[in-house]
Formats: sequence, C-alpha cells, structure tokens
Amino acid sequence: MITVHHLNDSRSQRVLWLLEELGLPYEIKHYQRDRATMLAPESLRQVHPLGKSPVITDGDVTVAESGAIVEYLIERYGNGRLAPAAGAPERLAYRYWLHFAEGSAMPPLLLKLVFMKIASTKVPFFIKPIVRGISAKVMSTLVDPNLKRQLDFMEGELGKSEWFAGKEFSAADIQMSFPLEAAAQRAGLDASRPRLMAFLKRIHSRPAYARALERGGPYSFAND
Repeated sequence: MITVHHLNDSRSQRVLWLLEELGLPYEIKHYQRDRATMLAPESLRQVHPLGKSPVITDGDVTVAESGAIVEYLIERYGNGRLAPAAGAPERLAYRYWLHFAEGSAMPPLLLKLVFMKIASTKVPFFIKPIVRGISAKVMSTLVDPNLKRQLDFMEGELGKSEWFAGKEFSAADIQMSFPLEAAAQRAGLDASRPRLMAFLKRIHSRPAYARALERGGPYSFAND
C-alpha cells in the first residue's frame, strides 16, 4: 500500500491528485505545520532525514521530492497513462515541465514569500526602514522581474497547446499546478494572463482534483 506523508497546505497535495488520477489505492498520514515557524514537524524526519513533504512510502521503498515521486508513480503504476509515449515529440516537453516546476518556477516564489515575511517581521523601530528597504530592493530588482519573465514564458507556452506537454493532460500539468497556484495567491498571476488562469480553472474542475482535496484536507491554494 502506498502511504503519502502529507503536510497540510503543501506540495504533497499534487501527489494525492496524481494518485486519484491513476485510480490507485493509498493511505494518508497527516502532518501539521508548526504554527509559529510554518515548518513541517520533527516527526517527518522519521520518514526521511530531511523531514520535508512530500514523501511516499511504498512497501520498503521511500521516495522524496515531488518530481521524483511523480516519475516513480508514473513509471511503476502508470501503464502508459498521464505521460507521452517514449520517443513521442511531446516526451521532451513533458520531462522539461516536470523539472521546471521545482527547478525554475518555485525558487523565486519562495524568495518572494521569504522577503514578504522579512518586511512584515517585527523589528526595533530604528532598523525597520533598513529592513524594509533591503526587502523592497531585492523584490524589485531580482524577485519580481524573474517572476514576471517566468509567468510571461508560461503564458506563451500555453498558447501552443492546451496542456503543458501537448494536447493531452499529463503528470507534467499536475507537477505545474503548485507553482501556478502559488503565483495566483502571492505573485500577481491574474486575468492579465488568461491562458494560465484558464489552466487553473481546468485543473480545479477535474473530478480527481476534487477527490484529492476531500482526502487531503484544507488547501488554501485551490483558487483561480
């Protein structure tokens, strides 16, 4: 039996969704973030040394990292579903977006979250202008331009096909869901990029997505 070690409001929601799309039986072990730090609890380190989610266990196998989990599940249980066939022209795009989601899309989103928190953190009044000034400078010169460039790129790519890896929905779209949901929540993704917003509406209307939400619990990113 596959067990998903699921942290609330996290990227592991994608793993639940993939399992629902594949129709695989699984169980969930729930973990809650520390309310003060918003980090995963120490108990996750008993599953994987880094103590982060998502992690799955499948018998004696433990797999961490979203992209690795997606590839493991598709290769072992997909039976040709949710991935272009080997050698198909779409296969390279599929692999690209699987890795783009975490390798390129997420770092600036995480930086934005970090510097937003820095700017709002309580500090002595005499250094507050310095802290906020540094945060604003990093956001305006590094983070926001990078986010805009990436969102423009993704918007353009969805002008070529309905889904990221071609005409057919695939696990690459599942992997891309979290950075786009996060961008809609805190990085300015809105109706000015209609293809990306339409993508969010399409994935949120999928029955398997709804089933994953029911099983996974509260997930604040499920908005479009």
